[in-house]
Amino acid sequence: MHKVLKILVAVLSLIGIIGLVRIIMTGEEEAKAIIGSGEGILFETMSSIAYIILILAIVIVVIFIFKNLFTGGGNIKNTLIGVGAFVAVLLIGYLMSGGDTKEYFYNDIIATDSESQLVGGGLIAFYILSVVAILAMLFSGVKKIIK
Repeated sequence: MHKVLKILVAVLSLIGIIGLVRIIMTGEEEAKAIIGSGEGILFETMSSIAYIILILAIVIVVIFIFKNLFTGGGNIKNTLIGVGAFVAVLLIGYLMSGGDTKEYFYNDIIATDSESQLVGGGLIAFYILSVVAILAMLFSGVKKIIK
C-alpha cells in the first residue's frame, strides 16, 4: 500500500507542477481575462486536483485512525475523550458567538445571521484551541526545564 500511495502522490504532484507552470506562464493579466470570460479550464483543473488531494488525505487519515484504534494500537477511551473535548470547544464557541446584525456581502450575496454565527463560533473555537495549544507547549517546556 505504501508503494501505491507513493506512486499516487508522485503522479498528482507531477500534474500539479505542470498545471502550476502553465498558470505562471499564462501571466497575470491574461489569467484574469481567462477567468473573467469563464473559459478557465486550467484553473478549474487545478482546483479539482486540490479537492481530490484533500479528499484522499482525509480518507487515508480516517482509515489509519480506525486501523490503529481497533487493532490494539490505540485507546478508544482516550480517543473518545479527545473527540468529546473538541466537540465541546466547538459548541462553546458557537454558543458564545451571538451572530452579527451587520449585513456582509460576498459576491452580491448577503450572509445570514446563522452563517455569521457559525463563522463567529469557528473563530472563537480557533482562539480557544490556540490558547490551549500555547499553554500546553509552555507547560511542557517548563516541565522539561524543571527535570
